[in-house]
Amino acid sequence: MKLVYLLGLGAFALGLDAYVTAGLLPVIADDFDSSVSATGQMVTTFTLAYAIASPIFAALLSASRARLGLLGALAVFSLANIGSALAGNLPVLLITRAFAGVGAGLYLALAASAAASLIDKERRGRALAIIMGGMSSGTVLGVPAGVFIAQHLGWRTTLWIVAAIGLVSCVGLALRLPVLPATSSVTLRQRAAVIADPRVASIVGVSFFAAVASLGLYTYFAPVMESDGMGSVGNVTPYLWAWGIGGVIGSVLIGRLVDKAPRPCTLVVGILVLLVLSLLAFRAMAAIHPLIALAPIAVWGGVGWALQVPQQNDLLAARGENGGPVAVALNESALYLGSAVGSGLGGVAFSLGWDSSVLPLWAAGFALAGLLLQVTGVRISAARRPDRTASPEAAPEAAL
Repeated sequence: MKLVYLLGLGAFALGLDAYVTAGLLPVIADDFDSSVSATGQMVTTFTLAYAIASPIFAALLSASRARLGLLGALAVFSLANIGSALAGNLPVLLITRAFAGVGAGLYLALAASAAASLIDKERRGRALAIIMGGMSSGTVLGVPAGVFIAQHLGWRTTLWIVAAIGLVSCVGLALRLPVLPATSSVTLRQRAAVIADPRVASIVGVSFFAAVASLGLYTYFAPVMESDGMGSVGNVTPYLWAWGIGGVIGSVLIGRLVDKAPRPCTLVVGILVLLVLSLLAFRAMAAIHPLIALAPIAVWGGVGWALQVPQQNDLLAARGENGGPVAVALNESALYLGSAVGSGLGGVAFSLGWDSSVLPLWAAGFALAGLLLQVTGVRISAARRPDRTASPEAAPEAAL
C-alpha cells in the first residue's frame, strides 16, 4: 500500500493544480496587465488538454511501458508547473498550462491502473480510493492553502510548491515502483475501440452527467448562496469547507464499499440517488435557513467525489489490463468536459437573467439523467458482457 500512497501524493498535486489556478486569476491578471477573462484561458487550456489529449496519449502508450509512461506523465506535469512559475508573459503561461493538463490527465489514468495492478483484486477499491482521495484532498486542503500562500508570497510560489510535490512523488516512484505487469500486445485500433465499447460509453456518460451536476454547480457556489432564495449568504467559506470535507470523507470511505459490494452497478445507483436528493435538499433547506443546508452540501460533496471510485473500478473490470488506462483516461475527460459544460450552462443562465437559486434544481436534473443512464445503459450492457478480468470459466458469474 505504500506505493499506492506515493501514487496518491501525485494525485494530490494534480488536484491542487487543477483548481488553485482559478483562485489566482485576479493576481495573475494584475501581474501580466491583462483582463481576468483573458487570464482565465489558463484554466480552459489546462482542462481542454486534460480532456482531449490524455485519452489519446493513453491509447498511444505501449502496454509494456506503463511504468515509463506514468513517470513521464508526472515529470511533464511537474516541469510544466515549473514553466508556469517562470512564465514571463501570458502566452507562455497558457502553453505551460496545456502541457500540465496533458501530464495530469495521463498520470491519473495510469495511476489508477497501476494501483489496481499492485493490489489484489479484493482491495482494489481501497487502492483506487487512495488515488481519488489524493485528488479530493488536493482540492479541499491544498487550494485554500495555495491561495493563502499566493496572497502572501506570490502566485508563482504556489506553482513552485505544486511542482515540488509532483517531483517528490515522481522521484519516490522512480526509486520504488517496480515494473508493472506486462500485458498482451494490443494494436492502436483495438485500444481505440475502447471508446466504442457500449459499456464504457455508458459508464463515461454517467460520469459526464454527474460532473455537469456536481462540478458545474460548484463553479457557481458563491453566487448561488448569495441569492435571496438561498439565504443571501455573504461568506461562503463554511459551506465550501462542508462540501470539501464531505468530498474527502466520501472518496476515502467508498473504497471498502466497492470491495465489498456484490454488484458495483447497484452501488453507483445508490450514490446517484443520494446526489439527486442532496441537490434537491440543498435548495429546499437553504431557502429555510442557510445553516441547515450544510448537511446536504456535505452529502453532495461526499457522493460527488465518491462516485468516481466505483466508476474507475467498473471501467478496469470492463476492459482489463489492456484497455483499462484508456477507459479511465476517457472517464477523466468526461469529468472535465462535464465541469466545463456545467459552468457554461450556468453562465448562460446568468446571461439570461435567471435567479441563481434555480441552479441546484437544474443540477439535480442532470444528476437524474445520469441515474437513468446508470439504471438502463450501464446495467444492461454489464449484464450482456462478462467481466474482462475474469477467467473464461467464471464469465457467467462475472456478469452484473
